[in-house]
Amino acid sequence: MNTSAFYDVLVIGGGASGLAAAITAARAGKSVCIVERDVACGLKLLATGNGRCNLSNESIDPQRYNHPAFVESVMGPRPEQELMGFFSSLGIMTTSEEGRLYPRSLRAESVRDALLNVCDRLGITLICGANVASVHKASEGWALQIDRPARALKAKKHDDRKSELRSLRKALADVPRKNEALEAHAVIIATGGNPTGIADTFSLPLTSLRPILCPVSATVVGDRAALKTLDGLRVRARLTLTRNHSELWHEDGEVLFRAFGISGVAAFNLSRRIQYGDTILLDVFPDLSKDELLDMLNRRVELLGGFSPRDPRWLDGMLAPQLSRVVCTAFEQCHPGSNDVIHLVSILRHFKLLVEGNNRRSARRRSRVVAYLSRASQHPVYARAALSTPRFTSAAKRSTSTPIAEALTLRGPGSRAFALQAACSRAVYNQKTHSGRLGYRTASFLPLRRPR
Repeated sequence: MNTSAFYDVLVIGGGASGLAAAITAARAGKSVCIVERDVACGLKLLATGNGRCNLSNESIDPQRYNHPAFVESVMGPRPEQELMGFFSSLGIMTTSEEGRLYPRSLRAESVRDALLNVCDRLGITLICGANVASVHKASEGWALQIDRPARALKAKKHDDRKSELRSLRKALADVPRKNEALEAHAVIIATGGNPTGIADTFSLPLTSLRPILCPVSATVVGDRAALKTLDGLRVRARLTLTRNHSELWHEDGEVLFRAFGISGVAAFNLSRRIQYGDTILLDVFPDLSKDELLDMLNRRVELLGGFSPRDPRWLDGMLAPQLSRVVCTAFEQCHPGSNDVIHLVSILRHFKLLVEGNNRRSARRRSRVVAYLSRASQHPVYARAALSTPRFTSAAKRSTSTPIAEALTLRGPGSRAFALQAACSRAVYNQKTHSGRLGYRTASFLPLRRPR
């Protein structure tokens, strides 16, 4: 006879919000299981905050949200203190930088490890590499059928984490699978930026979202191969958005070049203002005026000899080698036959990128899913999983989307409402104040729905 494993709470999704929800429920005395489709839980945490894991902000004001009264009723008047208490309970020491909260280790893996260690101590069951095949209401809650690996995954050992992860995912794709039945009093949906499948399984409505924050898809004017050369390079720069030769906005910050365009906080803030065909001017020396930069280059000529765009090594010590090559290519295209550093100034201060839209690598439409949980024993447990994604449609009707943040609100026995945004969120966009540096999500909060 095939008997089902039974839990008080079953969490679908083992990301930051899913792990935080599972820990909170387990600490309330509930038996908990996490079903994660990837080879392990919390893997996306490793990429947050440029690998340093931005946990939250030091100051979180409910008045900066679209529905302050609801936010305060869920989070309380000082949510940052409750967040600090949660991270401290995991053993995570924190530090701050420009109002942002990071783990003291400045390593995202330490946050993931802390979450997983607490899950292990609390006896939380982790089922990885699994998909939810079907679900229906049962007499005491929910009955689910999951599709999971029939045996433990085996992969070759590698020196770096990314290679080992690729091997494990390849093994997951090839491993035989089996069906397993699970039952739970309550189910929490924490599936990240792609909720469509699980929402259909649970017959939950999806609400489309408008653009928030995302990487910018762009090309270097006159050199479509340039971004492949620059892929992965980080620079401190000023981004200036122009349209019809008029400046619309600028911001200084770290810019991450990707093969499809640019990313980073400054690019995210820029993304909500762009239109197809806009121009982005990138200044790699924002701390210097035009005259100061020209003086520096003239002194460099006296020391190293004349500049030649055919010798990118002349820029060694000023720019990264891959950026030097791209700058020299742009110089030759804009000023053929010239070696005058006055023209180099214009390239370094007005490096041009043409906007094509938002990150086009993912064409999946993302949505917000609002769910509620059934009762768990004598104590109701309610959850709201909100998943938001920017969406952009260019003049050519090309649509793309990228997940930005996920939020979870959990209400359990013996405590007032506890809210945690993905435990370790990225910077998110506040629709009301147009501020992109708040630690909590800002898409509109909706009231929790209680089961009838």
